Amino acid sequence: MRIAILSDTHDQLARTRVAVRWVVDQGAEALIHCGDLTGPDVVYGCAALPSYYVFGNNDFDVEDLRRAMSDVGGVCLGRAGEVTLAGRRIAVTHGDLSGEMRRLAARSPDYLLFGHTHRRVDERMGPTRRINPGALHRAAAWTVALLDLGTDFLQFLQITNRS
Repeated sequence: MRIAILSDTHDQLARTRVAVRWVVDQGAEALIHCGDLTGPDVVYGCAALPSYYVFGNNDFDVEDLRRAMSDVGGVCLGRAGEVTLAGRRIAVTHGDLSGEMRRLAARSPDYLLFGHTHRRVDERMGPTRRINPGALHRAAAWTVALLDLGTDFLQFLQITNRS
């Protein structure tokens, strides 16, 4: 199973649509958004795949975001949560709350996905692979990630605004 990982889209709908189109073309079967969507349009832009979302420090209108997630059949994990896909435990948070990062890491998931820094990360800490896909706003390069849960292969893609 391949999953798309996005974060820090900050209302950049055109870039989000390009990214989602690419990951769908690459065989993604689910999408995880690590927060800072900012507005509900991004949720609708992610609707091509079954989706999981956490809130970030710039997601102020949580009621509109929750409504959009419900509209598209997405799963809202609040500020942090865990899902199991293809037998892999995946913890997700935005990354701005160090207590949530520690709490999730202490549970030793297979993957800990986060955003917030707008910088790509791929590192292993004990049994957990920590991944930050980068950002689609305020970053030197706009990036998303595609993770194959069966092979553990991670690919970062740089996004341009071309549609």
